[in-house]
Amino acid sequence: QVQLVESGGGLVQAGGSLRLSCAASGRTFSRYVMGWFRQAPGKERNFVAAITWSGITRYGDSVKGRFTISRDNAKNTVYLQMNSLKPEDTAVYYCAADTNPIRTSTGGSEYEYWGQGTQVTVSS
Repeated sequence: QVQLVESGGGLVQAGGSLRLSCAASGRTFSRYVMGWFRQAPGKERNFVAAITWSGITRYGDSVKGRFTISRDNAKNTVYLQMNSLKPEDTAVYYCAADTNPIRTSTGGSEYEYWGQGTQVTVSS
């Protein structure tokens, strides 16, 4: 079993930055692909970014060049650095883990474990 706990959300003005963290339990964290998704009110959940154990990354089109995903396997933690934030980035952000180590899936159904989410609000 894997438990994921997100932190770092909050209120920020447009153009600002936030860094989200996701702390994971479990000894095999380093083998997992870790992803970030987000869901705005009344909208479907969307892929944000993913990272493999070796650091290969993948990003959603709307965040490329602004967001950076990284991980520290020694700390069982994955991060999402969000820069140049826009009001449309407002959403609940979820951390997720995929136990298949060789894909960076954009589909939420591929991820077996999910955190509880952290709210990010960007004011204009």
